[in-house]
Amino acid sequence: MGNDLLTYIQRMELMAFFAGFPLIYAIVYAIAGVKHKIAGSFSNRLTSSLSFAYALTGTLFLGLLLKDLYPDYSAKNIAFQFQTPYLILWGISSVLCWIPFFHKKKLGCLLHSLVFFFLLLKDLFMSFNGSIDKDMIQNDMKLYTTSLFINTGTFLFILIFRLMIPRLKTKEKSAGHRL
Repeated sequence: MGNDLLTYIQRMELMAFFAGFPLIYAIVYAIAGVKHKIAGSFSNRLTSSLSFAYALTGTLFLGLLLKDLYPDYSAKNIAFQFQTPYLILWGISSVLCWIPFFHKKKLGCLLHSLVFFFLLLKDLFMSFNGSIDKDMIQNDMKLYTTSLFINTGTFLFILIFRLMIPRLKTKEKSAGHRL
């Protein structure tokens, strides 16, 4: 039971970080509409912030993993902690969105996060068959809500940061001309 419980906890952590991103992605593209292809537009900044926000979420997840491993970073402890290494590695791979090649592939972020969203859908489907307890579905819904908050927060943080950069650059230029 110990390994099953640890596996379930790791799965919950992954869902809490990544399962809500597809809804955020859909909302941003619904708001941006067709105008997201116009360079320099606000809609373009909205859609281009998605992959950075997803990378930030992945970085926060990686930070959680490293915090859980502290102070013993030995191979034995890592092997014990990661009962579902393929899902953990899939979650960690979201930090690749910081790289410009992957950043430009916004659809890749959506496809990456759908793996964790499908875990939620699988649990919902299993609940209709009666093979999963109602409490587990309630936990999944709480995790999904948490994931929506995490992904909304990272998206807003990145969007505000990206909107402030041009303003800071213009202030620096205007301050330089005054001297």
